[in-house]
Order: sequence, then structure tokens, then C-alpha cells
Amino acid sequence: MNIDGLSLAPLVNELNGVLAGGRIDKVFQPDPYSLLLWIRQPGENLRLYVSANPERPKLLITAASPENPAVAPNFCMLLRKHLEDGRIAGIEQHSLDRIVNINIDVRGERGMIYTKRLVIEIMGKHSNIILTQDNIIIDAIKRVGAGLSRFRQVLPGKEYVYPPGQDRLNILAVEPELFVEKALTSNELPLNKAIIAAGFGLGPVTAREIAWRGGFSPDLRIENLDEADQGALVDAVASLAEPLKSSQIAPTVVIDGKGQPLALTAFFPEHLKQHTIHSFVTMSQAVEFFDSFKGRPTLPEKEVLTKLVTVELTKLTRKQAMLTEELTQAENAESLRRYGDILMANLYNIPAGSANQELTDIYSEQSEKVVISLDPLLSPLENVQRYYAKYNKAKRSIEHLASQLTECLQTIDYLESIMVALYHAESNVETGEIKQELISSGYIKPMGKRRVPPSTHSLPLTLKTSEGFSVVIGKNNRQNDYVTFKQARPDDIWLHTKDIPGSHVIIRAENKEVTLQAITAAAQLAAYFSKSRQSANVPVDYTKRRYVRKPSGAKPGFVIYDHQSTLYVTPDESIVRKLLTLP
Repeated sequence: MNIDGLSLAPLVNELNGVLAGGRIDKVFQPDPYSLLLWIRQPGENLRLYVSANPERPKLLITAASPENPAVAPNFCMLLRKHLEDGRIAGIEQHSLDRIVNINIDVRGERGMIYTKRLVIEIMGKHSNIILTQDNIIIDAIKRVGAGLSRFRQVLPGKEYVYPPGQDRLNILAVEPELFVEKALTSNELPLNKAIIAAGFGLGPVTAREIAWRGGFSPDLRIENLDEADQGALVDAVASLAEPLKSSQIAPTVVIDGKGQPLALTAFFPEHLKQHTIHSFVTMSQAVEFFDSFKGRPTLPEKEVLTKLVTVELTKLTRKQAMLTEELTQAENAESLRRYGDILMANLYNIPAGSANQELTDIYSEQSEKVVISLDPLLSPLENVQRYYAKYNKAKRSIEHLASQLTECLQTIDYLESIMVALYHAESNVETGEIKQELISSGYIKPMGKRRVPPSTHSLPLTLKTSEGFSVVIGKNNRQNDYVTFKQARPDDIWLHTKDIPGSHVIIRAENKEVTLQAITAAAQLAAYFSKSRQSANVPVDYTKRRYVRKPSGAKPGFVIYDHQSTLYVTPDESIVRKLLTLP
């Protein structure tokens, strides 16, 4: 939510008007950075979504219901203990900063009412959600110790201290002349930075807007302003602040030429009018629209697993290159034996102490000459034995290196199948299944003796083609094994990208002949849910399920098959989306 404190103020006023007096019914923590509060008001239930995600902090009422982890995190459990059944006394903004306080009245022992405060700091990478009582921190969604900040620790038992920079002015609470006077004290700064330094909660968009309305370049240095310029700057500040003081807001979202959100403001940004402007009645509507451009949030655990698998793949790729080079050298061992034979045939013609010797190649029909390197410290016979020893060692290593290389390539294929599954994972359950598979495979250490609660299994995708054939798609290795060996029947059609990690796709025959049209549609799905979704002419093998087998001891998702035919398709997202939405 790219919003500064000035535009946050009317949003806070709206939230206070809608949520004040509401009872907190439930508290959820969908991910490590975010909270979802279910708030009951007479005749309606509202959902307040609060996030301290360093990339996308936000505060809005939402109709969405994000998926929650099977076990609530510790901070969520703490909030449930302290806040559930409490009533929201009010929502306020600290000065004009990007800090929002939600005051909650809760009933304590002997019926006494205590006020606890949920502090939301919307400050980019420093964003946080902190629970306090009587200005003492109970806990925070992100603890900040002395190792991270010597000046401001956010830890249980510490006094809550507002972030530094509190000597600024509230542009809505002071006269424009006083605000400009404060800004003019920063002679060494350009105009836009001087405006930001003078006031609470003023971001780059607001600073540029004030400069634009005054007729100045935002990069103009303060020292170059004369008395007339100062008067123009006062008028520019007043034109922006006065309407906001009287609650005359103009909620606006600006979209750039690439279709991405550029700004979210409570006023009309005249300096951005060359872009696409969307106007709204309320700030809440503008925030919801702005947030819709951000796409679905990446699951934090999904990010961690992706990084882990990426590191492992990088290691294996280097290992593959080394093994390939060593195997190439070992496969050239025949030349070592030939050199030994040539030396042996000319043993008595080689002077002692020679470093190189030109000899006739006994294997050449034209009796060509060949230069052989020798160790001058060894006798001619010892040099012969040295070449034969190298040959025997290289010959023995070929089988070992070839086995290692095969194992390395198989592991790369397996981890690439994990990467494909992570890419398509859309829920915590699917991500959890992949994590459990990595634990079972030894890539992640198990959680010791700590009891892991049983989780529900994710379900494969199911859909119907335009002809009515049922299609089942496995999105990870567990699902692949399940759809192939548990759900599919012998005469069902099984599809998979040829030699490319991806999903197992099943077409249910249902006692009728599966058409080529249905197979082509399923091949589109198999190619789309594979590593080659961005490629052209992707080979997709298909055969009857009866010809698919899983070798003993094979990794999850790995199968062998025969009697296959191959289709070449280019994944088309529009075709896939149409298939996924067919009734």
C-alpha cells in the first residue's frame, strides 16, 4: 500500500467510523507478517486485514478470506488471548505519521475494563504490528532486538517508543506559513526533500504535488527561492491542505503506462494527470483497488523452500560439470594404454633421463611419429609402468563416474520437479506437502521430537473437457503418485511431458474411446503444468495407465512407461484458463 501519512489520515477516519464499537470475534494470522481480524458489528461481520509485509504493508477492510496455517503462530495465539471478545474503542493516527493505533477495550479480572492497543506501523521494511498495554510492549509480530537497532528495541516488557523524527510539523494542524518557514530552514536540500523533512507523513508524491502547484521544479534548491517564491509555496501548501482539513477528499489511484499502480492519494495529483487516473468515493475503495494490482501474495514458506531448492540445484549443476569433465578425461584413457604399448615396443631405444621422446606409433598404418611425455627421474621401464597404472586407474573410474553422473542427473530432475510444484502451489497445504517431501528426502532437517500436527492432503485439479471427459492433474509429486496409482484405471489415458519435469495428467476413459481432441487438450494442460510452460513445441507423451510403472525405491513422482505416443504442443494460457473454467 504505497500511501503516505497525509493520505492515510482519511482512511483511518473511515475505518474508525465503520469499526469503532465492533467486537473482535476472531483473530487469524495467514502468514508471518499479516493479521486478519473478524469484527462483529450489528447486522454485519467485517474483516480487517493488517499486514507488516516489508514489501507490501497494508491496512484495509477486505471481503477475501486468506488461507490460514493448520497451527496458529505464537503471536496469533497471544492476540486471541488478549483481544478476542474485546471491543474497538477507536482507531486513530499518531499525528500525521504512518502509525495507526487501534484501541481495544477488554474485560479483565473482576469485570474491570482494560484498554490494550494494537499499533500498526506502515513503514516499508520497518513495518510492524505491536501489542501494548499502558505503553508497555506485550509482543510484536516482528521483534527488534539490540542487534538490529541500538536506539529502538521492540521486545516484550520494553516501553513502546515512537520512531524517531517526531520534531516535524502536522501540515493539517499548522498554518501554511509556519510549515513553509520550517521547510525553508533546510537550505542544503532540494525543494521536494525539504518539504518531506518539514512535515509528518509526507511522501515523494505529496512533495512533488506541492512543488507542482507552486510552479517549481521539485529539484529546485531552497536557497534559490526569493520572497515571491515563498508566497507561491505558501499558496500551494494551502491549496493541498485546506480541503483535507475540512474532509474534502478526492481518493485517487494513478496507473502508469505499463498498467501498474503508481500512486495512492487522498487528493487529485495534478502533476501525474498525464497518467491514467481512477477516482473513488472513499479511501477504502481506493486502497482495495490499488491492492488488487499486487497479485496474490507469495507464501513466505514457499519463498524459503524455493531458495533452498535453488541452492541445491546450483550445487548439483556444478557437480554435474565436474563429473562430466572427469568422465571425459577417463574415457580418453585408451591413449594412455597406447602410449604404454609404444614405449614398451621401443623400450631399449629410449635414453635414460628423457623428458620427451619422439617414437613411431605402432598403431599407425603410415608409421607416423608421436611425442610422448616422460618423467626424467624414472627409468624407461618405470615410465611404461606409470602409463599402464594411469590407464588401469582411469578404466576403473569410468564406471564409478558414470554412476555418479547418472545419480546427479536424476537428482537434478527430481529437484526441478519440486521447483515446478512450488511454482504451482497455491495454498499452505500444498506448500506443506512439498516441505514434508523435502524432509523425507533429507533436504530439510526434521523438527526433532516436536509433534507435528496432522495436516489435510491437498487435492489434485479436476476439470472436464468440452467433450465431457474428466481430467485429473497432479500438481506435486505426492499428487502425481496419487492420481496415477490410486485414482486412474488401467484404460485411462496418462500424459506427461517427455523428459521434462511436470504434472501427471489423467483422462478418464469411462468405458469409451478417448478422442484426439481430448488428448490434445490434456496435452496442453500437461505442458502448461511443467517446467516448459514458456516453451514452444513441447513434447508430451501419452499412453494407457496400464503401461505406467513405478520402479522399486524410486523417488516420489518418478515413473517409467512404454507403448507411448508423442504430441507436440505449445502451451497457450488462454486455452488452459478456458479449460480450467469449463463447468
